[in-house]
Amino acid sequence: MSLSLDKLRLLRRQAGDATAAAAENPVGADRWSAHPTEPAAPLPAAANDARARTPAPASVFGWVEQEIRHKPTGAAARETAPAVPAVPVPVPAPALRRPEIGGLRRLLGLRDRGISTAKPRENAADRHVPGEEIAPGLFLIESFVAQAIPTEPLSLAFAKREGEQVQPRDLLFFDTETTGLAGGTGTRAFMIGAADWHTHPDRGDGLRIRQLLMTTMAAEAAMLREFAGWLQPGTVFSSYNGRCYDAPLLKTRYRLARQRCPITPLDHVDLLFPTRRRYRGTWENCRLATIERQLLQIVREDDLPGSEAPAAWLNYLRGGSAVNLRRVAEHNHQDVVTLALLMRRLVAEEQRDRETLALQAIDAV
Repeated sequence: MSLSLDKLRLLRRQAGDATAAAAENPVGADRWSAHPTEPAAPLPAAANDARARTPAPASVFGWVEQEIRHKPTGAAARETAPAVPAVPVPVPAPALRRPEIGGLRRLLGLRDRGISTAKPRENAADRHVPGEEIAPGLFLIESFVAQAIPTEPLSLAFAKREGEQVQPRDLLFFDTETTGLAGGTGTRAFMIGAADWHTHPDRGDGLRIRQLLMTTMAAEAAMLREFAGWLQPGTVFSSYNGRCYDAPLLKTRYRLARQRCPITPLDHVDLLFPTRRRYRGTWENCRLATIERQLLQIVREDDLPGSEAPAAWLNYLRGGSAVNLRRVAEHNHQDVVTLALLMRRLVAEEQRDRETLALQAIDAV
């Protein structure tokens, strides 16, 4: 039983009542002390001793409890509350300043895209552009070459299109003069030349040549609309490397001008590839100028090379002379005339070859 009392006294001492435990049973206290006359040594603080524990840090919500505890309520709260107006007064919105278009353009570095002609240079005495101005900055050059129109459909067997034919009046021979050969969105066609077989009311049958020349950047949209008006659902294009260069370039310009492209749904006969198949290795190259000189016996006089066409047009835009620009128009004119002659020559050569093979087959039998 004494063992249980000792445990009880120890528990009471740990709970903070050590003096009372010693007075109740001094004999039991001597049993735990080696020297009864000396005061007992303090025991280590128990883990559950409330006095030995360090105060817990203040709660993170202590400021909330303090605010609630000290917040006035009832009549005191109504006395200290600020007065609220019965009807709210609307605050007028600040007036918006209307932006100045001129200031925005200066800030963005833009220029007015008005249709204006370049100021001629002092030494540019000749600024005459051939043709008729049908729109601001757009000139139409028309000419006519009298020649017989084929009366029968033209076979496309020379272009590896067996059994296909085309009506002569449906053909449109076209060529472009551009600002460069790189292609892409930065390259423009400043001239479009087209030729078709046509019966003139006064001149009779022949080849009608129409050329569109723009003398300002802003005239491009009008040029594209005018060229689209020349096309019919049954039109068949014919060109020299136009399938790979001229047609894709015009499609890009129609797309950038946000106009419907009339070129995509139409047929296209490119004369470059059949010419290469037939005459490769015969002459030094298969350029159009070489083909017309060697095959068609056409010699150009005072011709401006196509590589100099971009410089001639840009020089005119900057106020220079129009002499070389007129030479570019003559070069383009001869290109489309040559395409019509080359088409007839390729058809005739293919027909002659087939007749020769037929006669050789008869002789072999």
